[in-house]
Amino acid sequence: MNRFPGKTVLVTGAGSGIGRAVALAFAAEGASVVVAGRTAAPLDETVALIEAAGGTAAAVTVDVTDSDRLRNLVRESVDRFGSLDVAVNNAGILRGAVPVAEVSEEDWDAVLRTNVTGVWLAMKHEIAHMRENGGGTIVNVSSNLGAHQRIPNAAAYLTSKAAVSALTRAAALDHIHQGVRIVAVSPGAVDAPMSLRPGETAADRAERMKTENPLGRVAQAAEVAEAVLYLASPAAGSVVGADLVIDSGSSA
Repeated sequence: MNRFPGKTVLVTGAGSGIGRAVALAFAAEGASVVVAGRTAAPLDETVALIEAAGGTAAAVTVDVTDSDRLRNLVRESVDRFGSLDVAVNNAGILRGAVPVAEVSEEDWDAVLRTNVTGVWLAMKHEIAHMRENGGGTIVNVSSNLGAHQRIPNAAAYLTSKAAVSALTRAAALDHIHQGVRIVAVSPGAVDAPMSLRPGETAADRAERMKTENPLGRVAQAAEVAEAVLYLASPAAGSVVGADLVIDSGSSA
């Protein structure tokens, strides 16, 4: 398939995991991809993978908690490739695997600032451009943990991702009439470092998932990417404010 020829796609948190898989998938279907994140080296690796497969990409370092840098990120994306058609807000962190009363104020602030305020700031600048330039689509990466499922000792992360799910719906209602369509995906455990427990190996996780997860395995990042591409495509034109859970049945 070649669903995004001539389109420009911005992906935050694109140096690894879901973000990298999303960037690779869009590039494979004709998009020019701007890969953004805090650290240059993994972003450059993502660009190299895209270019090796014949795609087009550019890397931009950015802290999603910095409003000015996000405004410039949108501008740089448009200056480089001529438009901004799709944005995937994927950057996020996980800290403080302890009960609520033991969560440090530093960890709480860092998680909420990155996972919630970072998504809001990114949308703020993405929407400002899109609504003045023919519209676009935004896909926020939330989580099955939060609005859909809870686990112990993850209060900051749960709160942040529940907020992303709610923020996505609110933004979708506010801006669909301006031609900006906003949706979310909520992955569960994915074959990425964040789904490993402390000291756990990938083999340990695979064994745990056989009994912990209805499907019996973690999702692949490429499977989440396929869902993101569908939601960003014209085939999903009437999908507004949806929050698609991709968690192998964990929250069913």
